[in-house]
Amino acid sequence: MSYSTADSLRPVTLDDVRGAQKMLTGVARVTAMETSRHLSQLVGSPVYLKCENLQRTGSFKLRGAYVRIAGLLPEQRAAGVVAASAGNHAQGVALASALLGVHATVFMPVGAPLPKISATREYGAEVRLHGQVVDETLAAAQEYAAESGAVFIHPFDHPDVIAGQGTVGLEILDQCPEVGTIVVGVGGGGLAAGIAVAVKAIRPDVRIIGVQAEGAAAYPPSLAAGRPVSVHQPVTMADGIKVGRPGDVPFALVEELVDEVRTVGEDRLSAALLLCLERAKLVVEPAGAAPVAALLAEPGGFAGPVVAVLSGGNVDPVLMQRVLRHGMSAQGRYLAVRLRLTDRPGALATLLAVLSGADANVLDISHVRTDPRLGLSEVEVELQLETKGPVHCTELGHALREAGYTVID
Repeated sequence: MSYSTADSLRPVTLDDVRGAQKMLTGVARVTAMETSRHLSQLVGSPVYLKCENLQRTGSFKLRGAYVRIAGLLPEQRAAGVVAASAGNHAQGVALASALLGVHATVFMPVGAPLPKISATREYGAEVRLHGQVVDETLAAAQEYAAESGAVFIHPFDHPDVIAGQGTVGLEILDQCPEVGTIVVGVGGGGLAAGIAVAVKAIRPDVRIIGVQAEGAAAYPPSLAAGRPVSVHQPVTMADGIKVGRPGDVPFALVEELVDEVRTVGEDRLSAALLLCLERAKLVVEPAGAAPVAALLAEPGGFAGPVVAVLSGGNVDPVLMQRVLRHGMSAQGRYLAVRLRLTDRPGALATLLAVLSGADANVLDISHVRTDPRLGLSEVEVELQLETKGPVHCTELGHALREAGYTVID
């Protein structure tokens, strides 16, 4: 399966996806489909999680990268391949190239997480760090391709890549034949486009819903305009779908086949990641949790059974810590409280006794004595508390006020 520049915009067909599936036999895993009782109760119909976070390299990207590189002519393989990525596509290209005996050069941003850089190198690729943002990295990779003759492997804007990603859709139909709605995260659109091509050709009644982060949502304005448009400086924790402009090839397919594209905020993304970890025991990156975030945002808005595609699990441990804190805060399980106390011995111990009686766990305490707004015998105390949820937060506020403390909002 190989495409020239002239037909690079040719629509992807079901036959292409089926051909990709044969090519990926023994290469990509048929990833698990897990049930989620919690989400099923929330949505009111069966909800299944398609676990591409458990795919080789930790995301679906291996599928498209392998199909694209495997379709190159012998002379193209000999010239090597080059890619630009902050993580998942980098690892997919690196492993696919190693399996096919092709030299791969991968450009990554200077600030890319160290685990992703290390993994890409361990899969056998030559890693070059360039640029502070992916756009700069992409430009460097394309310049290298022009100078060296290496084939540039786009992360989503090529029919071979889309056909490879579409194999996820075939697996969903095989594992959950009764599926009513498939929810999938959308960045450039390759995964959503591929799934839609495969599923709609076999089951046109299945709804395909794409999900983007609010701060990097290029598809809604693009669909409204009828052409790909750019979002200036996309901002989101979900770096896997942090794409400023839809790809030309996937956009045409998403416009034709995807029923709807929704957006979710950062609070929903972090809450979804936390839910996957706590309730499903699955490590999922923010982009991979986007479909779950959409279910949390509007649980009644999906015809079941629902399959949510967890597209990846490559999350930097440092980011994981921040996201988990954010998710717990969004769920009311962290509470920051500022109080004014009389600056005398035993005052803090008395306060802690009140908090202990209200079953709150103190994580951190800081004191301020030099604020000019404070009286001569006053001290301001800020506490970081671990709580049991929004109701518990409200109960804590009442307990503190009943004990005579001034809570500063």
